[in-house]
Amino acid sequence: MIAETVCSAVAVAGLGIAVVTAYRKRFLSAARLAAYSLVPLGLVMTGAVQWVVDTAFSPTAWAGFGVLGAAWLMFMGTRAAERRSGGTRKERRAAAKAERRDAVAPAASAPSLGQSTRAPAPVAQPKPKSGAADDFSDIEAILKKHGI
Repeated sequence: MIAETVCSAVAVAGLGIAVVTAYRKRFLSAARLAAYSLVPLGLVMTGAVQWVVDTAFSPTAWAGFGVLGAAWLMFMGTRAAERRSGGTRKERRAAAKAERRDAVAPAASAPSLGQSTRAPAPVAQPKPKSGAADDFSDIEAILKKHGI
């Protein structure tokens, strides 16, 4: 009962301010204020305010909010655990299928999915190294280049 009275008073006060604003030749602002002030009155007339008041003071409603909160925490917990374990069941199944069928045969040098239209790129052959001194020759050349 008090909530309806407060909403009605807010609506009347808002309409009064809208009238004063219209008197000052600010019609667009007055129309906007009138629209905002009619919202609480409309909520009272539809019964939404009574529903909110009944919900706010109902222990059953608060228990329901508690159950919803617990469900939300469970959803978030399972998502966090899922991210730690490596994805969803669907992703794990797809990864297992990908492991079973290899795109490249074990002894092949090219993918076995089909013939490509491009010629294979030439493979550079590494030069044989004579010893540990040759390992540092590249590093020495770079250092000399920079004056170190």
